[in-house]
Amino acid sequence: MLSKGLFKKPKNELEAQHRTKRKTDPAIPSELCRSCPSCKQLSFTSDLENNFHVCPKCGHHFRINARQRLKMIIDQDTFVEQYHELSSSNRLGFPGYDEKLEQANLFSHENEGVIIGTGKIDNRKVALFVMEATFMMGSMGQVVGEKITLIFEYALKHRLPVIGYTVSGGARMQEGMLALMQMAKTSGAVKRHSDAGLLYLTILTDPTTGGVTASFAMEGDIILAEPEALIAFAGPRVIEQTIRQRLPKGFQRAEFLLEKGFVDAIVPRSSQRETLTRLLTLHGIPKGGDQNGSI
Repeated sequence: MLSKGLFKKPKNELEAQHRTKRKTDPAIPSELCRSCPSCKQLSFTSDLENNFHVCPKCGHHFRINARQRLKMIIDQDTFVEQYHELSSSNRLGFPGYDEKLEQANLFSHENEGVIIGTGKIDNRKVALFVMEATFMMGSMGQVVGEKITLIFEYALKHRLPVIGYTVSGGARMQEGMLALMQMAKTSGAVKRHSDAGLLYLTILTDPTTGGVTASFAMEGDIILAEPEALIAFAGPRVIEQTIRQRLPKGFQRAEFLLEKGFVDAIVPRSSQRETLTRLLTLHGIPKGGDQNGSI
C-alpha cells in the first residue's frame, strides 16, 4: 500500500496564479457562454449542461470532470467513494513536482487523477473508476495505479462488474519507472478479475493515450468510446515526426479505431447510461444489492 498523505495548503502565490489563469474576456464570461472548439459557435453554459456538455449545433463532446460523469450515469445518492485520502508524493525528488501536485489539487479540487468507488446503474450495483482530466490530464502515477488496482480487487472480492472511464496523457514522467510499473500492476488486477468470470466495461474518452491505452483502457470485455475521442499510444504528431509522413485524416480517432476493430461501439454521452444498463442486463447483472457480476 502506498503511503498516505495530505497536500500542503496552497501557497498564496499559487492561488494568485490560479486566479490569473481563470480570468476570461469580461464581455463573455465563461460562466455564461462557451465557444465550441469544433464549430466555433457560442452556446449558453446552461444549455450545454442540459445537453450532457455536448454542443447542440455540431455534437462536439466537451471535456468534463470525473464528478460530472458520475452524476450522469450513477443512480442518485448511490455512489460511495473509496480511498479518497490517497495522494501522490514526490518520492523521486523530481524538480518542480511538488508544485505541480499543488497546482493540480487547487485546479481540480481532487486528490488524484482518478476517482474510485461503487454505485448503482438502474439499481444494478457496480464498481467504478473514473479518471480526472483536470488533475495533470489524468496522467498515471503510483496512486492512480494503486487506486485502480484496489477497485478491481474490491470488485473481485464482492463479485461486481467494473466500469471504467479513461482519459489520460499517459504515465506520469515525474514518477519515472514507478509510474510505468502501474501498467503491469493494473493489468494483473484486470486479469484476476477476468479469470473469475467477471465483467469489465471501458469507456474511452478524449484523450486516452500512452501507458493507459497500453494497459487497462484496452483490456475491457467490451470497449466503448465517445465520438471523436483521441485514442492512441503515441500521438499523431509524434508518429508523423518519427516516420516523416502525413497520417490519414481522423487517424487515431474513435471512428477510425471502430473501423479497424479496436473499439466495439461509439456511444454519445446522452446514450451512455442507457447503453450501460442494457449491457449489464444482457450480462446477467440483476437489480438489487450484491450480485454475481459474472459473464
